[in-house]
Amino acid sequence: MKYQSLADDIIRCVGGEKNILSVMHCATRLRFKLKDSSKTHTEELKSNPGVIMVVESGGQYQVVVGGQVAEIYKLIAVPNREHSSHIDSNASGKKENLFAKFIDLISAIFTPVISALIATGLLKGLLALAVVCGLLDQSHGTYKIFYATSDGLFYFLPIILGFSAAKKFGGNPAVSMAIAAALVHPIITNALKVPDEATSMSFLGLPLELMNYSSSVIPIVFAAWVASLIERYSQPLIPAAIRSFSVAFVSLVITAPLTFLAIGPASIWMSKIIAEGYLSLYGMSPMIAGAIVGAFWQVCVIFGLHWGLVPVMINNFANFGHDTLMPLLVPAVMGQAGATLGVFLKSRDTKLKALSGSAFTASLFGITEPAVYGVTLPHRRPFIIGCIGGALGAAVLGFWQTTAYSFGFASVFTFFQVIPLTGPDTSVTAAFAGAAIALVFSTLVTWLFGLPARTTTEPAQSLISKTDTASEVESFSGLSKLQVMSPMTGTIVGLEDIKDPTFASGLLGKGVGIVPTRGQVVSPVKGVVSSLFRTNHAIGITAENGTEILIHVGIDTVKLDGLHFTAHVKTDQPIKEGELLLEFDIPAIQAAGFDLTTPVLVTNSDEMADVIVQANQTVSECGKLLTVIK
Repeated sequence: MKYQSLADDIIRCVGGEKNILSVMHCATRLRFKLKDSSKTHTEELKSNPGVIMVVESGGQYQVVVGGQVAEIYKLIAVPNREHSSHIDSNASGKKENLFAKFIDLISAIFTPVISALIATGLLKGLLALAVVCGLLDQSHGTYKIFYATSDGLFYFLPIILGFSAAKKFGGNPAVSMAIAAALVHPIITNALKVPDEATSMSFLGLPLELMNYSSSVIPIVFAAWVASLIERYSQPLIPAAIRSFSVAFVSLVITAPLTFLAIGPASIWMSKIIAEGYLSLYGMSPMIAGAIVGAFWQVCVIFGLHWGLVPVMINNFANFGHDTLMPLLVPAVMGQAGATLGVFLKSRDTKLKALSGSAFTASLFGITEPAVYGVTLPHRRPFIIGCIGGALGAAVLGFWQTTAYSFGFASVFTFFQVIPLTGPDTSVTAAFAGAAIALVFSTLVTWLFGLPARTTTEPAQSLISKTDTASEVESFSGLSKLQVMSPMTGTIVGLEDIKDPTFASGLLGKGVGIVPTRGQVVSPVKGVVSSLFRTNHAIGITAENGTEILIHVGIDTVKLDGLHFTAHVKTDQPIKEGELLLEFDIPAIQAAGFDLTTPVLVTNSDEMADVIVQANQTVSECGKLLTVIK
């Protein structure tokens, strides 16, 4: 039950259970397909301390929650909706472009199998290392058992993909798996070893072009799609009494021969075209190709678009037995890890230091979302430096044409997967060198230039006793300033004294607390209402200059579910300074046992030079409270 509250908040903020068409997860993010994205509460979700980031991309509403995603998914997954199934992806009435549909399709099919593929790929890499080091011999039973374990999933990949593809297309998974099993059946694979038998085989007089479908990707995806169509259109035509087995029978006897006759050969031809096309582009200039991939891989990860390259990598393994694309991703990962380490070394902000330290560790193992969303991207310069470092390192790998011999996602473990059975060579050395260049360059440059000077010092949270605020504000002459007035009358409390660790740590932004003596909230700036929580206990405002302000009335008052709160504005409504936003009943809320200390935060304070508290011990409505230095 550790994550139940977070799961409940996520379901509510995506529009409720009825708004969910499908939900699945990858390494760090929940991927929702929603009926109506306008029903979501994105800003509220972003402000949840358990959520790293919210991204809408590839036709999906993606909620990044980090390594605990599997546990949260179990609490969110709606029965029979784990994948899109037969539900129309355009149920929301919005047209999706072809690229968005493609990304959604690829992620839905490959997400269920990707962790197992990575695990088996890592095992194969460790086996290669053991052989090179003389710890195992390829003739020994130990090696053979582990090799079969590492290679079996990839060899029978069409069967596994048959299941997930059928789930995506709304077909019968068992039927698609049966078709895939036929493609890799010993009768077919043995026939391929006898040239005369392979060329003379026919089906009902029609010549068959037998091919090796083991480890293939594209044929079974198309076959599962065709099978789902046959099932869908044949079901109404078959009497209900025999429908339970007849629909599967019709689909099987039509799709399986059709796959051997046309779908399979055409798909294999297509996969070879894709593989040769990639090889041609890579061959033009491996060094330039590496620099491009190293620079832009993390940009693709931000929007979840990296799934579009997963089939290319797997297809390369199926066609060539190796892949040169996957190694190029290692410097991209190490670049962001280095930038995060640079922030950790440079910053004196305890919150940022703790966040960057844990994110750096996760990045080494290929999980870069906490680093990107929580550390490098919010500060911009570290993210850009990390991308440049990734480009430099990947250019080295490209120049020496470093190759991976088993599938996986880029991490420190990839070094095992680039070792050939013949032993380490120059390309393996290049892998270590390129990763080191990306890591060291990004760390050093971020430490030197990645953070503004004012963000490297410990933030002074308890500012209410300061006497030199006026002179400090004047020290920023020439910079843009925004005067944030007090939204309520009350007593000032330092941020670190608020009895809620999320607010007190500054995780949601810099600011101050107010203990109200009057039950109303007015606008502290001229701007627009960017978010209004359903329970009316908190409101987000965006000032005209882009400053984002959160006013959260009380601690844990969300539990009142709107009781004792009245809103006088709505989301997207323009507001002027001093305009009444909310009213609340102070005696009733206190009688219910809630602390009314109200955090007033600049939630995008990471983008600012500083946020200075100007109020003294007490403040009145529209009195000076904060000065935001852009």
